[in-house]
Amino acid sequence: MILKVGNLQVTEEEFESRIKAIEGSGGDPDKEETSAKSRRRLGDDYASVLMLSQQAVANNLESSPEVAQQLAIARIQTLSDAEFAALMRQAQPTLEEINRYYSAHLSDYDEVRIRRLFIWRRRGNSKDGTVLSTQAARAHADQIRKACASGTSEQQLSEDLRKAEEGMLDPAPLTFSRGELPPEMEKVAFALKPGEWSEVDDTPSRLLLIQLVSSDRKQLGQVSSRIEKSLQGEKMQALLDDLKKKAGIWMDEQYFGTAAPVTGAQRRNSEPQQSELQESALKGGSKNEDERQK
Repeated sequence: MILKVGNLQVTEEEFESRIKAIEGSGGDPDKEETSAKSRRRLGDDYASVLMLSQQAVANNLESSPEVAQQLAIARIQTLSDAEFAALMRQAQPTLEEINRYYSAHLSDYDEVRIRRLFIWRRRGNSKDGTVLSTQAARAHADQIRKACASGTSEQQLSEDLRKAEEGMLDPAPLTFSRGELPPEMEKVAFALKPGEWSEVDDTPSRLLLIQLVSSDRKQLGQVSSRIEKSLQGEKMQALLDDLKKKAGIWMDEQYFGTAAPVTGAQRRNSEPQQSELQESALKGGSKNEDERQK
């Protein structure tokens, strides 16, 4: 026993487990830097909570309609959170499922390193009406491309274009995964061979070309967390849908309104709804470690 409030005795194990549930990450008695002062503060706080709860029972407050309703809601929420967490564990995909998904969607994890070249056809505010023709813009782009091929520094070419306000060249390649580029640019980028250039767009204001510097594919270890989260979300949604059917849920549409239709894409890109308490219960879950490079 490390704490006593009235006739209630609290062991060290009970205190540490309950204080974490009450305060979350607000304090950690095991940390050396917070061991003395913070542990005393937590002890005082917990003793006050126990004292006040005992006094509430003595004053028969748990029988009041307001408190009774809050206790009932808290019980429902706690049970709901516990079942949600249990379902999430049930929906945890296996390593075999993750590997199988990766193998079936290899192209989804392709990525390209590209360099973009913009040639401004409309200079500055174009108050003088100077606009490069498509032919002139392409000729200028060819000069830049030939300079790159001859070994001129892309950094220098980029700086020269910027100073002359003639366009923009990426001094270093940018990395994009599938789905991160505009559709037309992505189609061109993933079809190019390393070193190749291609015109992507030609508008009254600028000409855009891209060069494929290199292409690669993310390995399973780089995307396993993302796949795991996606599969877990799909399996969890299926479990929730099944439970809803079995529970026989009915809602008065005159009061609640009609449910918006959910498309397949929305379902794949969405995660099961959960409360804040459910989110906290799942903090130990996997996190997406895949970061986009730009």
